[in-house]
Amino acid sequence: MLEKMETVDVDELIEEFETITKDAERIQRETLRKILEENASAEYLQNLGLNGRTDPESFKSCVPLVTHEDLEPYIQRIIDGDISPILTGKPITTISRSSGTTQGKPKFLPFNDELMETTLQIFRTSYAFRNREFPIGKGKALQFIYGSKQSKTKGGLNAGTATTNVYRSSTFKAEMKAMQSQCCSPDEVIFGPDFHQSLYCHLLCGLIFREEIQLVFSTFAHSLVHAFRTFELVWEELCDDIREGVLSRRITVPSIRAAMSKILKPNPELADLIHKKCSGLSNWYGLIPELFPNAKYLSGIMTGSMEHYLKKLRHYAGDLPLMSADYGSSEGWIGANVNPILPPELATFAVLPNIGYFEFIPQRVGNLESQVHFIEPKPVGLTEVKVGEEYEIIVTNVAGLYRYRLGDVVKVMGFHNSTPELKFICRRNLLLTINIDKNTEKDLQLSVDEAAKLLAEEKQEVVDFTSHVDLSTDPGHYVIFWEVSGEVNDEVLKECCNCLDRSFVDAGYVSARKVNAIGPLELRVVLKGTFQQILDHYLGLGAALSQFKTPRCVGPTNKTVLQILCNNIGKSYFSTAYG
Repeated sequence: MLEKMETVDVDELIEEFETITKDAERIQRETLRKILEENASAEYLQNLGLNGRTDPESFKSCVPLVTHEDLEPYIQRIIDGDISPILTGKPITTISRSSGTTQGKPKFLPFNDELMETTLQIFRTSYAFRNREFPIGKGKALQFIYGSKQSKTKGGLNAGTATTNVYRSSTFKAEMKAMQSQCCSPDEVIFGPDFHQSLYCHLLCGLIFREEIQLVFSTFAHSLVHAFRTFELVWEELCDDIREGVLSRRITVPSIRAAMSKILKPNPELADLIHKKCSGLSNWYGLIPELFPNAKYLSGIMTGSMEHYLKKLRHYAGDLPLMSADYGSSEGWIGANVNPILPPELATFAVLPNIGYFEFIPQRVGNLESQVHFIEPKPVGLTEVKVGEEYEIIVTNVAGLYRYRLGDVVKVMGFHNSTPELKFICRRNLLLTINIDKNTEKDLQLSVDEAAKLLAEEKQEVVDFTSHVDLSTDPGHYVIFWEVSGEVNDEVLKECCNCLDRSFVDAGYVSARKVNAIGPLELRVVLKGTFQQILDHYLGLGAALSQFKTPRCVGPTNKTVLQILCNNIGKSYFSTAYG
Protein backbone atom coordinates (compact mmCIF):
# COMPACT_ATOMS: atom_id res chain seq x y z
CA MET A 1 0.00 0.00 0.00
CA LEU A 2 2.76 2.43 0.97
CA GLU A 3 4.48 2.09 -2.40
CA LYS A 4 1.35 3.46 -4.11
CA MET A 5 0.89 6.31 -1.63
CA GLU A 6 1.74 9.70 -3.13
CA THR A 7 1.56 11.93 -0.05
CA VAL A 8 0.46 11.53 3.54
CA ASP A 9 -2.97 12.93 4.43
CA VAL A 10 -2.08 15.19 7.36
CA ASP A 11 -5.67 15.94 8.45
CA GLU A 12 -6.62 12.25 8.44
CA LEU A 13 -3.58 11.35 10.57
CA ILE A 14 -4.34 14.06 13.12
CA GLU A 15 -7.98 12.93 13.27
CA GLU A 16 -6.85 9.32 13.90
CA PHE A 17 -4.56 10.48 16.70
CA GLU A 18 -7.34 12.54 18.30
CA THR A 19 -9.65 9.50 18.21
CA ILE A 20 -7.26 7.04 19.88
CA THR A 21 -6.22 9.53 22.57
CA LYS A 22 -9.79 10.41 23.59
CA ASP A 23 -10.30 6.97 25.17
CA ALA A 24 -6.72 5.97 25.98
CA GLU A 25 -7.71 3.56 28.79
CA ARG A 26 -9.89 1.46 26.49
CA ILE A 27 -7.25 1.52 23.74
CA GLN A 28 -4.64 0.38 26.27
CA ARG A 29 -6.76 -2.61 27.33
CA GLU A 30 -7.33 -3.54 23.68
CA THR A 31 -3.63 -3.18 22.87
CA LEU A 32 -2.63 -5.43 25.78
CA ARG A 33 -5.26 -8.00 24.79
CA LYS A 34 -3.98 -8.03 21.21
CA ILE A 35 -0.32 -8.40 22.30
CA LEU A 36 -1.15 -11.27 24.68
CA GLU A 37 -3.43 -13.07 22.21
CA GLU A 38 -0.89 -12.91 19.38
CA ASN A 39 1.88 -14.18 21.68
CA ALA A 40 -0.13 -16.64 23.82
CA SER A 41 2.01 -19.54 22.60
CA ALA A 42 5.27 -17.84 23.73
CA GLU A 43 7.15 -19.98 26.24
CA TYR A 44 7.87 -16.94 28.44
CA LEU A 45 4.17 -16.13 28.92
CA GLN A 46 3.10 -19.78 29.19
CA ASN A 47 5.52 -20.34 32.08
CA LEU A 48 3.97 -17.43 34.01
CA GLY A 49 0.51 -19.03 34.22
CA LEU A 50 -1.60 -16.47 32.36
CA ASN A 51 -3.60 -19.38 30.86
CA GLY A 52 -5.04 -17.26 28.07
CA ARG A 53 -6.12 -14.33 30.26
CA THR A 54 -5.53 -10.93 28.65
CA ASP A 55 -6.92 -8.43 31.18
CA PRO A 56 -4.51 -5.93 32.82
CA GLU A 57 -5.23 -7.21 36.34
CA SER A 58 -4.24 -10.82 35.54
CA PHE A 59 -1.29 -9.61 33.49
CA LYS A 60 0.10 -7.55 36.37
CA SER A 61 -0.42 -10.30 38.95
CA CYS A 62 1.26 -13.01 36.84
CA VAL A 63 4.00 -11.18 34.92
CA PRO A 64 6.91 -9.68 36.91
CA LEU A 65 8.74 -6.41 36.22
CA VAL A 66 11.98 -7.21 34.40
CA THR A 67 15.20 -5.63 33.18
CA HIS A 68 17.18 -6.54 30.08
CA GLU A 69 19.40 -8.73 32.24
CA ASP A 70 16.39 -10.91 33.15
CA LEU A 71 15.55 -11.47 29.47
CA GLU A 72 19.11 -12.07 28.23
CA PRO A 73 18.91 -15.91 28.43
CA TYR A 74 15.75 -15.91 26.28
CA ILE A 75 17.16 -13.42 23.77
CA GLN A 76 20.40 -15.40 23.56
CA ARG A 77 18.48 -18.53 22.57
CA ILE A 78 16.79 -16.56 19.76
CA ILE A 79 20.18 -15.21 18.62
CA ASP A 80 21.57 -18.75 18.60
CA GLY A 81 18.82 -19.92 16.24
CA ASP A 82 16.09 -21.42 18.45
CA ILE A 83 12.96 -20.87 16.31
CA SER A 84 10.45 -22.10 18.90
CA PRO A 85 8.04 -19.45 20.26
CA ILE A 86 10.21 -18.08 23.08
CA LEU A 87 9.18 -14.44 23.61
CA THR A 88 6.76 -14.06 20.69
CA GLY A 89 4.28 -16.30 18.91
CA LYS A 90 5.90 -15.75 15.52
CA PRO A 91 9.65 -16.35 15.12
CA ILE A 92 11.94 -13.33 15.44
CA THR A 93 14.05 -12.89 12.29
CA THR A 94 15.93 -9.69 13.13
CA ILE A 95 17.87 -8.53 16.18
CA SER A 96 18.47 -4.90 17.12
CA ARG A 97 21.71 -3.86 18.77
CA SER A 98 21.77 -0.78 21.02
CA SER A 99 24.68 1.66 20.77
CA GLY A 100 26.18 0.51 24.08
CA THR A 101 26.93 4.06 25.21
CA THR A 102 24.72 3.82 28.30
CA GLN A 103 26.01 0.60 29.86
CA GLY A 104 29.37 0.35 28.10
CA LYS A 105 28.26 -2.69 26.09
CA PRO A 106 25.51 -3.11 23.48
CA LYS A 107 22.17 -4.77 24.31
CA PHE A 108 20.51 -7.19 21.89
CA LEU A 109 16.75 -6.88 21.44
CA PRO A 110 14.08 -8.57 19.29
CA PHE A 111 12.89 -6.62 16.22
CA ASN A 112 9.93 -7.56 14.02
CA ASP A 113 7.49 -6.19 11.42
CA GLU A 114 5.04 -5.18 14.13
CA LEU A 115 7.69 -3.04 15.83
CA MET A 116 8.53 -1.50 12.45
CA GLU A 117 4.88 -0.54 12.01
CA THR A 118 4.81 1.23 15.41
CA THR A 119 7.92 3.15 14.31
CA LEU A 120 6.18 4.32 11.15
CA GLN A 121 3.07 5.26 13.12
CA ILE A 122 5.14 7.51 15.38
CA PHE A 123 6.90 9.08 12.37
CA ARG A 124 3.58 9.67 10.57
CA THR A 125 1.93 11.23 13.63
CA SER A 126 4.68 13.70 14.43
CA TYR A 127 5.09 14.56 10.73
CA ALA A 128 1.38 15.43 10.54
CA PHE A 129 1.60 17.86 13.45
CA ARG A 130 4.90 19.34 12.17
CA ASN A 131 3.54 19.78 8.69
CA ARG A 132 0.44 21.55 9.97
CA GLU A 133 2.67 24.20 11.56
CA PHE A 134 5.53 24.20 9.03
CA PRO A 135 4.31 22.82 5.69
CA ILE A 136 7.10 21.49 3.47
CA GLY A 137 6.90 21.47 -0.30
CA LYS A 138 7.89 18.84 -2.78
CA GLY A 139 11.60 18.32 -2.42
CA LYS A 140 14.22 16.41 -0.49
CA ALA A 141 15.57 16.13 3.04
CA LEU A 142 19.21 16.42 4.04
CA GLN A 143 19.34 13.47 6.41
CA PHE A 144 22.55 12.69 8.25
CA ILE A 145 21.63 9.04 8.71
CA TYR A 146 24.02 6.12 8.79
CA GLY A 147 23.45 2.39 8.70
CA SER A 148 25.92 0.21 10.51
CA LYS A 149 26.95 -3.05 8.92
CA GLN A 150 24.34 -5.77 9.34
CA SER A 151 25.74 -9.07 10.49
CA LYS A 152 24.39 -12.60 10.92
CA THR A 153 24.01 -14.11 14.36
CA LYS A 154 25.10 -17.66 15.19
CA GLY A 155 21.55 -18.75 14.37
CA GLY A 156 21.44 -16.90 11.03
CA LEU A 157 19.36 -13.88 12.10
CA ASN A 158 20.04 -10.40 10.71
CA ALA A 159 21.56 -8.16 13.41
CA GLY A 160 22.06 -4.41 13.19
CA THR A 161 21.40 -1.25 15.15
CA ALA A 162 17.73 -0.33 15.57
CA THR A 163 18.17 2.63 13.20
CA THR A 164 19.87 0.41 10.59
CA ASN A 165 16.96 -2.04 10.74
CA VAL A 166 14.57 0.86 10.14
CA TYR A 167 16.59 2.56 7.37
CA ARG A 168 17.01 -0.70 5.44
CA SER A 169 13.25 -1.27 5.37
CA SER A 170 11.53 -0.71 2.01
CA THR A 171 8.44 0.52 3.88
CA PHE A 172 10.56 3.23 5.58
CA LYS A 173 11.77 4.51 2.20
CA ALA A 174 8.23 4.55 0.80
CA GLU A 175 6.99 6.35 3.90
CA MET A 176 9.69 9.03 3.66
CA LYS A 177 8.69 9.61 0.04
CA ALA A 178 5.04 9.91 1.08
CA MET A 179 6.07 12.44 3.73
CA GLN A 180 8.05 14.46 1.15
CA SER A 181 11.14 13.73 3.25
CA GLN A 182 13.14 11.55 0.89
CA CYS A 183 16.85 11.53 1.70
CA CYS A 184 18.93 13.42 -0.89
CA SER A 185 21.80 10.92 -0.52
CA PRO A 186 21.88 7.52 -2.27
CA ASP A 187 21.73 4.28 -0.26
CA GLU A 188 25.42 3.64 -0.92
CA VAL A 189 26.22 6.73 1.17
CA ILE A 190 23.78 5.90 3.97
CA PHE A 191 25.06 2.33 4.30
CA GLY A 192 28.72 3.03 3.53
CA PRO A 193 31.32 1.18 5.63
CA ASP A 194 33.19 4.38 6.64
CA PHE A 195 31.07 7.02 8.33
CA HIS A 196 33.67 9.79 7.67
CA GLN A 197 33.24 9.19 3.93
CA SER A 198 29.45 8.93 4.27
CA LEU A 199 29.29 12.23 6.18
CA TYR A 200 31.38 14.01 3.54
CA CYS A 201 29.06 12.74 0.80
CA HIS A 202 25.91 13.65 2.76
CA LEU A 203 27.22 17.23 2.87
CA LEU A 204 28.09 17.12 -0.83
CA CYS A 205 24.64 15.79 -1.79
CA GLY A 206 23.01 18.49 0.34
CA LEU A 207 24.95 21.20 -1.51
CA ILE A 208 24.19 19.71 -4.95
CA PHE A 209 20.44 19.67 -4.14
CA ARG A 210 20.56 22.81 -1.96
CA GLU A 211 17.52 24.48 -3.57
CA GLU A 212 15.38 21.35 -3.04
CA ILE A 213 16.27 20.75 0.62
CA GLN A 214 13.11 21.20 2.73
CA LEU A 215 14.43 20.06 6.10
CA VAL A 216 17.65 18.96 7.80
CA PHE A 217 17.48 15.86 10.00
CA SER A 218 19.55 13.46 12.02
CA THR A 219 18.53 11.00 14.71
CA PHE A 220 20.33 13.03 17.40
CA ALA A 221 21.32 16.68 17.78
CA HIS A 222 24.91 15.48 18.32
CA SER A 223 25.06 14.18 14.73
CA LEU A 224 23.82 17.50 13.35
CA VAL A 225 26.45 19.49 15.25
CA HIS A 226 29.13 16.97 14.26
CA ALA A 227 28.12 17.31 10.60
CA PHE A 228 28.42 21.09 10.48
CA ARG A 229 31.59 21.15 12.57
CA THR A 230 32.98 18.84 9.88
CA PHE A 231 31.66 21.21 7.19
CA GLU A 232 33.77 24.01 8.70
CA LEU A 233 36.86 21.88 8.02
CA VAL A 234 36.05 20.57 4.53
CA TRP A 235 33.90 23.25 2.86
CA GLU A 236 36.60 24.40 0.45
CA GLU A 237 37.24 20.81 -0.62
CA LEU A 238 33.50 20.35 -1.20
CA CYS A 239 33.49 23.48 -3.37
CA ASP A 240 36.41 22.07 -5.40
CA ASP A 241 34.49 18.83 -5.97
CA ILE A 242 31.45 20.76 -7.23
CA ARG A 243 33.53 23.08 -9.39
CA GLU A 244 35.42 20.26 -11.13
CA GLY A 245 32.70 17.62 -10.97
CA VAL A 246 35.30 15.20 -9.54
CA LEU A 247 34.92 13.51 -6.16
CA SER A 248 37.65 14.05 -3.56
CA ARG A 249 40.30 11.38 -3.22
CA ARG A 250 39.33 11.01 0.43
CA ILE A 251 36.38 8.91 -0.82
CA THR A 252 37.87 5.47 -1.44
CA VAL A 253 34.85 3.15 -1.16
CA PRO A 254 34.07 2.01 -4.76
CA SER A 255 30.29 1.77 -4.26
CA ILE A 256 30.12 5.32 -2.85
CA ARG A 257 32.31 6.70 -5.67
CA ALA A 258 30.11 5.00 -8.28
CA ALA A 259 26.87 6.31 -6.73
CA MET A 260 28.22 9.86 -6.34
CA SER A 261 29.49 9.95 -9.94
CA LYS A 262 25.85 9.79 -11.10
CA ILE A 263 25.02 12.92 -9.07
CA LEU A 264 28.18 15.05 -9.19
CA LYS A 265 28.66 17.11 -12.36
CA PRO A 266 30.88 20.18 -12.93
CA ASN A 267 29.06 23.28 -11.63
CA PRO A 268 31.44 26.25 -11.17
CA GLU A 269 28.55 28.69 -10.60
CA LEU A 270 27.26 26.66 -7.64
CA ALA A 271 30.80 26.27 -6.25
CA ASP A 272 31.36 30.04 -6.44
CA LEU A 273 27.99 30.75 -4.79
CA ILE A 274 28.71 28.41 -1.86
CA HIS A 275 32.25 29.81 -1.51
CA LYS A 276 30.89 33.36 -1.42
CA LYS A 277 28.21 32.50 1.16
CA CYS A 278 30.67 30.69 3.46
CA SER A 279 33.26 33.49 3.17
CA GLY A 280 30.62 36.05 4.13
CA LEU A 281 29.54 34.37 7.36
CA SER A 282 30.64 35.63 10.77
CA ASN A 283 31.93 32.67 12.81
CA TRP A 284 29.56 30.38 10.82
CA TYR A 285 26.44 31.93 12.36
CA GLY A 286 23.33 31.05 10.30
CA LEU A 287 25.28 28.58 8.14
CA ILE A 288 22.36 26.20 7.54
CA PRO A 289 19.81 28.68 6.07
CA GLU A 290 22.58 30.20 3.95
CA LEU A 291 23.39 26.81 2.45
CA PHE A 292 19.78 25.61 2.20
CA PRO A 293 17.52 28.61 1.56
CA ASN A 294 14.27 26.61 1.36
CA ALA A 295 14.77 24.55 4.53
CA LYS A 296 11.86 25.00 6.96
CA TYR A 297 13.36 23.49 10.12
CA LEU A 298 15.92 21.17 11.73
CA SER A 299 14.72 17.96 13.33
CA GLY A 300 16.24 15.29 15.56
CA ILE A 301 16.14 14.07 19.15
CA MET A 302 17.19 17.15 21.14
CA THR A 303 16.15 16.28 24.69
CA GLY A 304 18.03 14.65 27.58
CA SER A 305 21.76 14.34 26.95
CA MET A 306 21.29 16.12 23.60
CA GLU A 307 20.39 19.45 25.23
CA HIS A 308 24.10 20.28 25.56
CA TYR A 309 24.38 20.63 21.77
CA LEU A 310 21.44 23.02 21.33
CA LYS A 311 23.45 26.23 21.76
CA LYS A 312 25.85 25.26 18.97
CA LEU A 313 22.99 23.98 16.81
CA ARG A 314 21.12 27.28 17.18
CA HIS A 315 24.31 29.09 16.14
CA TYR A 316 24.39 27.10 12.90
CA ALA A 317 20.59 27.29 12.42
CA GLY A 318 20.21 31.06 12.80
CA ASP A 319 16.46 31.78 12.61
CA LEU A 320 15.48 28.26 11.52
CA PRO A 321 13.33 26.52 14.15
CA LEU A 322 14.64 23.43 15.96
CA MET A 323 12.15 20.61 16.46
CA SER A 324 12.76 17.75 18.80
CA ALA A 325 11.87 14.44 17.18
CA ASP A 326 9.95 11.69 18.92
CA TYR A 327 10.56 9.78 22.13
CA GLY A 328 11.76 6.21 21.97
CA SER A 329 14.69 3.88 22.46
CA SER A 330 16.21 0.74 20.97
CA GLU A 331 13.39 -1.15 22.71
CA GLY A 332 10.73 0.75 20.77
CA TRP A 333 8.76 3.98 20.63
CA ILE A 334 6.65 5.67 23.28
CA GLY A 335 5.43 9.10 22.22
CA ALA A 336 5.25 11.64 19.41
CA ASN A 337 5.98 15.36 19.52
CA VAL A 338 2.55 16.84 18.77
CA ASN A 339 3.51 20.35 19.94
CA PRO A 340 6.30 21.11 17.46
CA ILE A 341 6.26 24.88 18.05
CA LEU A 342 7.68 24.38 21.56
CA PRO A 343 11.47 24.78 21.81
CA PRO A 344 13.35 21.50 22.45
CA GLU A 345 13.96 22.38 26.12
CA LEU A 346 10.17 22.38 26.64
CA ALA A 347 9.36 19.49 24.28
CA THR A 348 6.77 16.97 25.42
CA PHE A 349 5.75 13.66 23.90
CA ALA A 350 2.18 12.38 23.76
CA VAL A 351 2.04 8.63 24.34
CA LEU A 352 0.38 6.69 21.53
CA PRO A 353 -1.88 4.27 23.45
CA ASN A 354 -2.09 1.70 20.64
CA ILE A 355 1.64 0.98 20.07
CA GLY A 356 2.30 -0.79 23.39
CA TYR A 357 1.05 -1.21 26.93
CA PHE A 358 2.56 1.31 29.35
CA GLU A 359 2.89 1.45 33.11
CA PHE A 360 4.58 4.01 35.32
CA ILE A 361 6.41 3.63 38.65
CA PRO A 362 6.08 6.81 40.76
CA GLN A 363 9.45 8.30 41.70
CA ARG A 364 9.29 9.45 45.29
CA VAL A 365 11.33 12.54 46.10
CA GLY A 366 11.67 13.04 49.82
CA ASN A 367 14.15 13.65 52.61
CA LEU A 368 17.37 11.72 52.95
CA GLU A 369 15.93 9.27 55.49
CA SER A 370 13.05 8.31 53.18
CA GLN A 371 15.55 7.73 50.35
CA VAL A 372 17.53 5.30 52.49
CA HIS A 373 14.42 3.35 53.69
CA PHE A 374 12.86 3.20 50.25
CA ILE A 375 10.04 0.88 49.19
CA GLU A 376 9.23 1.15 45.50
CA PRO A 377 5.58 2.08 44.82
CA LYS A 378 3.39 -0.08 42.59
CA PRO A 379 3.14 0.91 38.91
CA VAL A 380 0.10 2.86 37.74
CA GLY A 381 -1.59 2.82 34.34
CA LEU A 382 -1.23 5.26 31.44
CA THR A 383 -4.33 7.28 32.35
CA GLU A 384 -3.66 7.16 36.13
CA VAL A 385 -0.52 9.30 36.12
CA LYS A 386 -0.67 12.78 37.67
CA VAL A 387 0.50 16.08 36.21
CA GLY A 388 3.74 17.30 37.79
CA GLU A 389 4.82 13.87 39.02
CA GLU A 390 7.86 11.88 37.86
CA TYR A 391 7.74 8.21 36.86
CA GLU A 392 9.91 5.39 35.54
CA ILE A 393 8.41 3.88 32.36
CA ILE A 394 7.48 0.20 32.08
CA VAL A 395 6.94 -1.07 28.52
CA THR A 396 5.10 -4.05 27.09
CA ASN A 397 5.63 -4.06 23.34
CA VAL A 398 4.82 -6.02 20.19
CA ALA A 399 8.28 -7.62 19.98
CA GLY A 400 8.43 -9.78 23.10
CA LEU A 401 9.14 -7.36 25.95
CA TYR A 402 6.67 -7.71 28.83
CA ARG A 403 6.67 -5.27 31.78
CA TYR A 404 10.17 -4.20 30.78
CA ARG A 405 11.87 -1.49 32.83
CA LEU A 406 13.06 1.00 30.26
CA GLY A 407 15.18 2.88 32.81
CA ASP A 408 13.91 6.31 31.74
CA VAL A 409 12.46 8.80 34.21
CA VAL A 410 9.82 11.15 32.77
CA LYS A 411 7.66 13.95 34.12
CA VAL A 412 3.98 14.28 33.25
CA MET A 413 3.53 17.83 31.91
CA GLY A 414 -0.13 17.55 30.94
CA PHE A 415 -2.58 15.51 28.90
CA HIS A 416 -3.57 15.45 25.24
CA ASN A 417 -7.17 14.33 25.56
CA SER A 418 -6.72 11.35 27.93
CA THR A 419 -3.12 10.38 27.08
CA PRO A 420 -0.24 11.94 29.05
CA GLU A 421 2.33 14.30 27.57
CA LEU A 422 5.75 13.35 28.93
CA LYS A 423 8.98 15.26 29.33
CA PHE A 424 12.17 13.19 29.43
CA ILE A 425 14.07 13.84 32.69
CA CYS A 426 16.97 11.38 32.86
CA ARG A 427 18.16 7.79 32.71
CA ARG A 428 17.38 6.25 36.09
CA ASN A 429 20.63 4.27 36.32
CA LEU A 430 22.91 7.11 35.22
CA LEU A 431 23.68 8.36 38.69
CA LEU A 432 26.71 10.01 40.20
CA THR A 433 26.65 8.60 43.70
CA ILE A 434 29.21 7.86 46.41
CA ASN A 435 27.10 7.47 49.56
CA ILE A 436 23.78 9.30 50.18
CA ASP A 437 24.26 11.66 47.22
CA LYS A 438 22.20 11.11 44.08
CA ASN A 439 22.92 13.27 41.05
CA THR A 440 21.27 12.37 37.76
CA GLU A 441 22.24 13.06 34.16
CA LYS A 442 19.99 16.14 34.35
CA ASP A 443 21.80 17.42 37.47
CA LEU A 444 25.12 16.97 35.67
CA GLN A 445 23.77 18.84 32.62
CA LEU A 446 22.62 21.77 34.77
CA SER A 447 25.98 21.93 36.56
CA VAL A 448 27.91 21.94 33.25
CA ASP A 449 25.57 24.57 31.77
CA GLU A 450 26.15 26.84 34.75
CA ALA A 451 29.94 26.52 34.65
CA ALA A 452 30.00 26.88 30.86
CA LYS A 453 28.67 30.45 31.24
CA LEU A 454 32.12 31.39 32.58
CA LEU A 455 33.69 29.96 29.42
CA ALA A 456 31.24 31.86 27.23
CA GLU A 457 32.57 35.12 28.70
CA GLU A 458 35.96 34.08 27.27
CA LYS A 459 34.37 33.31 23.86
CA GLN A 460 34.95 29.57 24.40
CA GLU A 461 32.59 26.60 24.75
CA VAL A 462 32.39 23.07 26.11
CA VAL A 463 32.61 20.86 23.01
CA ASP A 464 31.57 17.78 24.98
CA PHE A 465 31.67 16.35 28.50
CA THR A 466 31.28 13.28 30.65
CA SER A 467 31.76 12.26 34.28
CA HIS A 468 33.13 9.52 36.51
CA VAL A 469 33.02 8.64 40.19
CA ASP A 470 36.60 8.14 41.41
CA LEU A 471 36.62 5.79 44.41
CA SER A 472 40.39 5.26 44.30
CA THR A 473 40.74 8.29 46.60
CA ASP A 474 39.55 8.47 50.20
CA PRO A 475 36.99 9.98 50.30
CA GLY A 476 35.75 9.35 46.77
CA HIS A 477 35.02 12.32 44.52
CA TYR A 478 33.32 13.33 41.27
CA VAL A 479 35.45 13.80 38.15
CA ILE A 480 34.12 15.91 35.28
CA PHE A 481 35.86 15.62 31.89
CA TRP A 482 35.62 18.62 29.55
CA GLU A 483 36.81 19.15 26.02
CA VAL A 484 37.04 22.91 25.43
CA SER A 485 36.98 24.67 22.04
CA GLY A 486 40.15 26.74 22.59
CA GLU A 487 42.74 27.98 25.09
CA VAL A 488 41.42 29.13 28.47
CA ASN A 489 43.59 30.44 31.31
CA ASP A 490 43.98 28.55 34.58
CA GLU A 491 42.10 31.08 36.71
CA VAL A 492 38.96 30.77 34.62
CA LEU A 493 39.13 26.95 34.65
CA LYS A 494 39.66 26.93 38.44
CA GLU A 495 36.52 29.02 38.82
CA CYS A 496 34.69 26.67 36.41
CA CYS A 497 35.70 23.77 38.66
CA ASN A 498 34.34 25.54 41.75
CA CYS A 499 31.15 26.42 39.89
CA LEU A 500 30.62 22.78 38.87
CA ASP A 501 30.99 21.71 42.51
CA ARG A 502 28.62 24.38 43.83
CA SER A 503 26.03 23.67 41.13
CA PHE A 504 25.32 20.14 42.38
CA VAL A 505 22.53 21.09 44.79
CA ASP A 506 21.36 17.59 45.80
CA ALA A 507 20.97 17.69 49.60
CA GLY A 508 22.94 14.47 50.08
CA TYR A 509 25.84 15.80 48.01
CA VAL A 510 25.98 19.21 49.72
CA SER A 511 25.88 17.76 53.25
CA ALA A 512 28.53 15.13 52.40
CA ARG A 513 30.81 17.75 50.84
CA LYS A 514 30.51 20.00 53.90
CA VAL A 515 31.81 17.25 56.20
CA ASN A 516 34.30 15.93 53.59
CA ALA A 517 32.49 12.59 53.24
CA ILE A 518 32.83 13.32 49.51
CA GLY A 519 36.10 14.85 48.32
CA PRO A 520 36.54 18.01 46.20
CA LEU A 521 35.20 17.75 42.67
CA GLU A 522 37.91 17.39 40.01
CA LEU A 523 37.74 19.01 36.57
CA ARG A 524 39.94 17.30 33.96
CA VAL A 525 40.31 19.20 30.70
CA VAL A 526 41.08 16.73 27.91
CA LEU A 527 42.94 17.33 24.65
CA LYS A 528 41.14 18.28 21.44
CA GLY A 529 39.78 15.27 19.60
CA THR A 530 39.35 13.10 22.74
CA PHE A 531 35.59 12.73 22.29
CA GLN A 532 36.14 11.94 18.61
CA GLN A 533 38.32 9.02 19.81
CA ILE A 534 35.43 7.86 22.03
CA LEU A 535 33.05 8.06 19.05
CA ASP A 536 35.51 6.10 16.90
CA HIS A 537 35.77 3.46 19.65
CA TYR A 538 31.98 2.88 19.64
CA LEU A 539 31.81 2.88 15.85
CA GLY A 540 34.54 0.23 15.89
CA LEU A 541 32.29 -1.90 18.11
CA GLY A 542 29.56 -1.74 15.46
CA ALA A 543 27.54 1.24 16.69
CA ALA A 544 26.01 3.55 14.07
CA LEU A 545 26.67 7.28 14.21
CA SER A 546 22.89 7.73 13.98
CA GLN A 547 22.54 6.10 17.41
CA PHE A 548 25.64 7.47 19.12
CA LYS A 549 25.21 9.33 22.40
CA THR A 550 28.24 10.46 24.40
CA PRO A 551 28.12 8.47 27.67
CA ARG A 552 27.46 11.06 30.35
CA CYS A 553 28.67 8.88 33.20
CA VAL A 554 31.56 6.47 32.63
CA GLY A 555 31.40 3.57 35.08
CA PRO A 556 34.32 1.43 36.25
CA THR A 557 33.38 -1.39 33.84
CA ASN A 558 33.69 0.93 30.83
CA LYS A 559 37.48 0.60 30.95
CA THR A 560 38.31 1.50 27.34
CA VAL A 561 36.47 4.84 27.42
CA LEU A 562 37.94 5.64 30.83
CA GLN A 563 41.41 4.87 29.47
CA ILE A 564 40.86 7.14 26.42
CA LEU A 565 39.86 9.97 28.76
CA CYS A 566 42.71 9.44 31.21
CA ASN A 567 45.28 9.18 28.40
CA ASN A 568 44.27 12.59 27.08
CA ILE A 569 44.24 14.81 30.16
CA GLY A 570 45.70 18.23 29.43
CA LYS A 571 44.97 20.01 32.72
CA SER A 572 43.41 19.05 36.03
CA TYR A 573 41.83 21.20 38.78
CA PHE A 574 40.36 20.45 42.22
CA SER A 575 37.49 22.48 43.65
CA THR A 576 38.01 24.78 46.61
CA ALA A 577 34.27 25.61 46.79
CA TYR A 578 33.87 23.98 50.19
CA GLY A 579 37.22 25.16 51.61
